[in-house]
Amino acid sequence: MDLRSLDIKNLQGVGLKKAEVLKSDANIFSYEDLLYYFPYKHIDRSRFYKVNELRGNMPYVQLYGQIRNFKTLGEGRKKRLTAQFIDNTGILELVWFKGADYVIKNITPKQNFVIFGKPTVFNKRVNMAHPEVERPEDFKRKLQGGALMPVYNTSERMKKSYLSSKGIQRIQANLRNFLGMSRVSDTLPFYLVEQERLMRLDEALKQIHFPESAQQLAKAQLRLKFEELFLIQLRTLRTKHMRMDKYRGLPCPLIGDLFNDFFNNHLPFDLTGAQKRVIREIRQDMGREIQMNRLLQGDVGSGKTLVALMTILIALDNGYQACLMAPTEILAHQHLESITEMLGNMDINVRLLTGSTKKAERAEIHTGLLDGSIHILIGTHALLENIVQFKNLGIAVIDEQHRFGVAQRSKLWNKNQDPPHVLVMTATPIPRTLAMTVYGDLDVSIIDELPPGRKPIKTVHYFEGKQIEVEQFMRKELAKGRQIYVVYPLIQESEKLDMKSLEEGFEHLKKSFPEPEYSIGIVHGKLKNEDKDLAMNAFAKGETQILVATTVIEVGVNVPNASVMMINSTERFGLSQLHQLRGRVGRGAEQSYCILTSSYKLSEESKLRIQTMVGTNDGFEIAEADLKLRGPGDLEGTQQSGIPIQLKIASLTRDAQILQHARDVTEAILSEDPKLELEKNAVLVDTLRKQKAAQINWSVIS
Repeated sequence: MDLRSLDIKNLQGVGLKKAEVLKSDANIFSYEDLLYYFPYKHIDRSRFYKVNELRGNMPYVQLYGQIRNFKTLGEGRKKRLTAQFIDNTGILELVWFKGADYVIKNITPKQNFVIFGKPTVFNKRVNMAHPEVERPEDFKRKLQGGALMPVYNTSERMKKSYLSSKGIQRIQANLRNFLGMSRVSDTLPFYLVEQERLMRLDEALKQIHFPESAQQLAKAQLRLKFEELFLIQLRTLRTKHMRMDKYRGLPCPLIGDLFNDFFNNHLPFDLTGAQKRVIREIRQDMGREIQMNRLLQGDVGSGKTLVALMTILIALDNGYQACLMAPTEILAHQHLESITEMLGNMDINVRLLTGSTKKAERAEIHTGLLDGSIHILIGTHALLENIVQFKNLGIAVIDEQHRFGVAQRSKLWNKNQDPPHVLVMTATPIPRTLAMTVYGDLDVSIIDELPPGRKPIKTVHYFEGKQIEVEQFMRKELAKGRQIYVVYPLIQESEKLDMKSLEEGFEHLKKSFPEPEYSIGIVHGKLKNEDKDLAMNAFAKGETQILVATTVIEVGVNVPNASVMMINSTERFGLSQLHQLRGRVGRGAEQSYCILTSSYKLSEESKLRIQTMVGTNDGFEIAEADLKLRGPGDLEGTQQSGIPIQLKIASLTRDAQILQHARDVTEAILSEDPKLELEKNAVLVDTLRKQKAAQINWSVIS
């Protein structure tokens, strides 16, 4: 039975209207989608609380007692129905803001009921709004199927359409009745299920929605989590095997004059141990006849550009050309300046191509690329234009890859008859578990050391109202000849409010730091590109001492003289974003500082973010904390990766051990059967084929 082909509207209890809501709000289109719409938690309905045990911060609880004294209070929109719930330890107020007629009609006062809901505190008294109310006999009948009640994610629109968690539970029961004794075909081969001692798929799907016991639920969760993570690993690692088999790499066995000249005479500083290790990994890749597809991770200022340049020199020594693509013109210009400076008087032709490049210069560049006289081309999206063709492109370096769309990155593959080696760089450290899923088919290199002479940035937090102390500190740094970034949030939902705070902050700073003693610039997303570039270049040249900005400077110019990053309304930024902004300073030999200011009213999550920033400069530690706080689907760049990480049941933070084991199992299977040609793996091929329609091949579009 193909459950994917059965429209959800035809299931008993759904119909056209509910189907529309399920499709739009929960992505449930078919019977199979509903079957795989897993509860996010289960509540033990065997436990009963007493009224005197209730506290306002408790999760959902259930009680047994009588409901009495219905009263209607207020008028119009403030109208509400209240009642008293009484057991032998005290009285709990119940309240309904809607559905009063239904409640009065279906609840007979002074009879026993089981109530279920979330206690809250109002006027220093514990109450419960819109409790679930059941007669004891109905509750006992329901418990026969198990005491663990599934809880499903729902939207307000779903609740209004009678698709609350309880409503989802009802249609899940209808689906279970429809399936009857039918078995859902297993997606894993029998030998793997036996080897890993996993529950059968059809039994796991039954137990996840209707668990008979905590033990059975745990077995179901393990089976479904393992399968989800294993299939991601199988897709990515199999794709990697296929890519390595299909695409012969451009051989670069020679470490020649250019590399050796640069290494011996032009290195700006001694390589760190991490840089040496990464260059060895890259040399090994490029020396084999296999196309390199490597992700280079490293914090801001860790020396990724130097590694990229040395990689490019290997390609040049072997007769190939190179390109480096950056997401903004400013960053492209920055790469041009730093690479040209590092190369010094070496006989290497480096050119820049951006949207601003003049027509005559473009024609000259196109000719130079085709005749091979241009060795390195640095640029923006302009590199992707069809007219840009190389004589012999050997290496493509992509900086801040998450800022490029999948389709854009894929165009680099067509710049050569044989696909070039690819080095993808990111300054946003990626947690290990996320790298194994999102970038599972890429080889990963990590620069986890800062160059010598760099001092860790000191990060401090102030609440609003400490403006005088902060400004006194800023004056001391400016007196030393340093420069300062002052950042304000700019979030689309409240753009007018944010623009106001940015402009007010700019005006206040102009009064506190008046001309001609001080010069202040401003940059934000509303400015024209040329005005933005002017403001940022003025700051880079030291013509302005303070740059008031939004997060447009998150990836921006390299200003070693900037020693202070002040971030206002810190609570409105994500951890990764805060760390990226902090990385704008600390690029010189002087001590640098990051000042975080916030309101006094902070959520627990905001407090954790600030504590993490103050406590560590380690980008990978911050990335792990960010993953725990936000979840993988919210992390910047993951949505473009080509791998779905909106996991249905597994968690990259809680289930790291299962993920690692799933990867080990996958590698063992592929080492024995790289193309999955053995009969025992036919089920895996069939499962991957069914999933293929929704997948994008990341490995050929890096």
